Amino acid sequence: MTTDQLEPVPGDWQRALAIVAHPDDLEYGCASAIATWTDAGREVAYVIATRGEAGIDTLEPAESGPVREREERASAAVVGVRSVEFLDHQDGVIEYGTALRRDIAAAIRRHRPELLITLNPDDTWAGGAYWNTPDHRAVGRAVLDAAGDAGNRWIFPDTDAEPWKGVRWVAVAGVDSPTHAVDVTDGLERGVRSLMEHRAYIEALTTENPEAYARNLIEGFARQEAERFGGRPAVTFRLFPC
Repeated sequence: MTTDQLEPVPGDWQRALAIVAHPDDLEYGCASAIATWTDAGREVAYVIATRGEAGIDTLEPAESGPVREREERASAAVVGVRSVEFLDHQDGVIEYGTALRRDIAAAIRRHRPELLITLNPDDTWAGGAYWNTPDHRAVGRAVLDAAGDAGNRWIFPDTDAEPWKGVRWVAVAGVDSPTHAVDVTDGLERGVRSLMEHRAYIEALTTENPEAYARNLIEGFARQEAERFGGRPAVTFRLFPC
């Protein structure tokens, strides 16, 4: 879709699986949409490729990883997500390839989602103003590929779960050319609180008050997109049918 106005993300599904590189990736926007979905009785699970152990400059990875895992579990609980898995790829040096695709395809087969959610796999953010990180690019691309891998019994036949052909869409967040959006009027406050749970990470990033930091970002992103979505605060996605 190339028009300025965004279509609503389809609502005729029951299970979603969000797969991203790091703790906090989903909280910079997606969590408000996830809160809205879980309120409506839909099931959402998280799979995180790393434990974010390289994300806090003042903490050694062995100390940082458990801190960031705890923060992610608390953050997920705020928006009604009970299942959070970590794949234990190494933070900062995730490699796109068959090992990553296999782990993600196995997760898709275990959770059997209709909707997959991931983060921008493109080279840049913000219309080319910022270079995207290698981890985001690798995981986002692997999710798009693994959506098909998961349904083919001859690709990665050694995973524990049976093939799953039921993925209907992949929703990619953080892209410059979104096609769809979710009205997050009712989920916005919990989206803010979800990001605030990453307190150790935020305090290492900025001297700004964590609540002010989270609120300015999450509310700002959602209201920025409202013009293209009927004036309603929105989280946007590029939606790929499968």
